[in-house]
Amino acid sequence: MRLICFSILFLIVFSTQAQVNLLKVFEPDSTDTGFRVVRIKDVKLKYVPRSAKLTDPRTVLNRVKPLSKWYKRFKPQSFWDKVNEFGLNINEVAFVNWNAGGDNSVSALANMRFVRNYKFRYLNWDNELRLRYGLNAQEGRQLRKTDDQIRLSSTVGFRKDTITNWYYSVKATFNTQFSNGFKYPNRTAPISRFMAPGYLFLGAGTSYIPEGGKFNLYISPITQKATFVLDENLSNQGAFGVDEGEHIFMEIGFLVTNTWEKEVLKNVFMNHRLSLYTDYLISFGNIDVDWEVTFNLKVNDHINANIGTHLIYDNDIKFDEVVADDGTVINPGIARIQFKQSLGVGLTYAF
Repeated sequence: MRLICFSILFLIVFSTQAQVNLLKVFEPDSTDTGFRVVRIKDVKLKYVPRSAKLTDPRTVLNRVKPLSKWYKRFKPQSFWDKVNEFGLNINEVAFVNWNAGGDNSVSALANMRFVRNYKFRYLNWDNELRLRYGLNAQEGRQLRKTDDQIRLSSTVGFRKDTITNWYYSVKATFNTQFSNGFKYPNRTAPISRFMAPGYLFLGAGTSYIPEGGKFNLYISPITQKATFVLDENLSNQGAFGVDEGEHIFMEIGFLVTNTWEKEVLKNVFMNHRLSLYTDYLISFGNIDVDWEVTFNLKVNDHINANIGTHLIYDNDIKFDEVVADDGTVINPGIARIQFKQSLGVGLTYAF
């Protein structure tokens, strides 16, 4: 019993006199008892872990190299889709002592396309302008026009939510040409001019525009079609469906249009445009057709080839009209299918 009590007393005395040596990592920086600042000292590791990478954080100036290229600046997101294209196709045939015969000729076709489309949530606004003009120069005859077109279209659509692809739409389309058109070789009496004819379509309906914007179907149960003939001679002849002496012919009818762009094969792009219109009051059931299909074969960013067809049928455009010497119309003529085919290789520049 005495041994146990002696052992307990020895442990109590020894514990009160023991000193603990703490690692001096935290060192006081001030002697003021009211406020103390403590700095952490660097402690060198005795055993370095394998995954630790001891690197010098100081920058070595002689190892710094300038940028090899400029990085693109940040651009905020835009809801506008813009396209600016210019194309020039040139075809040339030249003969020197050619036994089979032939005439030297040069043909050129210039076309421009501008697109401004806006799409954000419920609103969709598509705008497109197409300009085309072609000339042909052949040995032994004067310069002739091969193509002439001005086409402007604008469609505004609004949908009730962001899930559906159907829009309530309003559409306007305008078509005409740049210069006089002739029935060659007659160059004295033009058969068409700027705004003779000119076509304006204005109506409301619905559009189906799926994601991607490459397909557009527009259906309008009420569309006004205005045909302008601002040339006096053509107006007096009653050309393009207007009454003799009048400059505007108005119609109300049903319009369906469709545009579709698709890469059918690698580097082969199809551009399809179709317009169908029929009048309610005068000739319901007679459908005016304007159908254009173009295939663009892309060689690189600046060289391509294109194959195109254009079919038009308009019941107001008559052919084979027979007029007597006194101006009396013996045979008013009939409407016929108009067809054009084109093939060209040229340059394309987008800006």
